[in-house]
Amino acid sequence: QVQLVESGGGPVQAGGSLRLSCAASGRDFSRYGMGWFRQAPGKERECVAGISWSGGSTSYAENVKGRFTISRDNAKNTVYLQMNSLKPEDTAVYYCAQKRRPFNSGIYNSQSEYDTWGQGTQVTVSS
Repeated sequence: QVQLVESGGGPVQAGGSLRLSCAASGRDFSRYGMGWFRQAPGKERECVAGISWSGGSTSYAENVKGRFTISRDNAKNTVYLQMNSLKPEDTAVYYCAQKRRPFNSGIYNSQSEYDTWGQGTQVTVSS
């Protein structure tokens, strides 16, 4: 089965940085776009970033644009989320997800576009 495992979360002060990693196995990683989502307690899950199968196209939520960078290393079957200038509002459980269709392009912010999810990693930003 496809498995996604996130790592790199933890506590950080406002203005600091974290790099999240998501290691994938069980499917041809390079054929699928990937996304990062986050969910705070009592809040709806939201997409923060997406990246195409090749890494040639990325998308970001407006409130993280310029601060977060999504990237991937297909040789390592890993997708990353570099988070800089963190704010308390970024506090959430962060999940990586793999798109359900290979070589699919277009929308990245809909949960229905993904069929595999990691277990999540907690990011806590203190003010």
